[in-house]
Amino acid sequence: MKHKVDLRRGGFTVVEVLLAIMIMGMMFTSITQLMTAAKNARDSIHNMQETQLAGPAVLDMLERDLRGIFTTGLPRSTWLKVTDRVVGGLDADRIDFITTTDSLIARIEGQEYPKRSDLNEVGYMLRPNPRNDEFLEVYRREDFGIDDEPLQGGEYTFLSDQVKGFDIEVYSQDGPELDPLDEWNSGNDDEELTGLPAAVKLSITIELKPRIERESLDPSSFRKRTVTYSRWVRFPEGLRFAAGQFPRLAVPPGPTSPTDPAGAGEGGAAGEGTAETGSGGGGDREGTKSGQGLTFTSQGQSDPK
Repeated sequence: MKHKVDLRRGGFTVVEVLLAIMIMGMMFTSITQLMTAAKNARDSIHNMQETQLAGPAVLDMLERDLRGIFTTGLPRSTWLKVTDRVVGGLDADRIDFITTTDSLIARIEGQEYPKRSDLNEVGYMLRPNPRNDEFLEVYRREDFGIDDEPLQGGEYTFLSDQVKGFDIEVYSQDGPELDPLDEWNSGNDDEELTGLPAAVKLSITIELKPRIERESLDPSSFRKRTVTYSRWVRFPEGLRFAAGQFPRLAVPPGPTSPTDPAGAGEGGAAGEGTAETGSGGGGDREGTKSGQGLTFTSQGQSDPK
């Protein structure tokens, strides 16, 4: 007895295969769109955080250095210098001074421990970004201690490469509606523009940019947005005095001896008056007041140049 063989085999039709491919393509497209949206959101948050940190971080460091500015015993021409500069069509002002902020760059000599200085020459300057000419790079200059050229030299530390501008406005006096100055202590021999001003306004502009070069082709305005941060730093009036024009504490003179032929003791010999004798000093010196073991003196010396 012969059996009949069924030559028909099971399988998918062309229509079924095409339908399955279309469904899988739609699924992959949806997954790709979701992943792209998540990546763009991540990059946008990263750019916002980086921008929000970069500008304030630079201004915080600069303000801390300015709050510790050092002027004692130095010529007024070395207290503070602001230079008006333009680099690539963008504001790139420079500021230099001496500060009591501890040095951030440690010096290692031989096998000794790293050395840090309590007084340092500090400056902030900008240069073109070698990778993108639309941006500037900001650097912090630091020179160990104080040398003969306190406004020059030192080592430079990179801070940020997203800067679109750095502007410094100087105010020589307090008061409303005063015109700011673009430079300070620029070497024009103007005594009124040396020493310390009343205040400075620091402004830094940061622009959002892609996290990775050519990462996204979306030229939206969000990625082109710029943010400007400003900071005011005011210098106390006592700090702007020249050396010798502000009060200082001193050791009081000894008691007047009855056998002193001058009748004034050490106070008369030093040329300063005391509260006990009531006598005034000679020259430019003013009287002194003794109390509780200390003498509060005030000297009137000429301004150091």
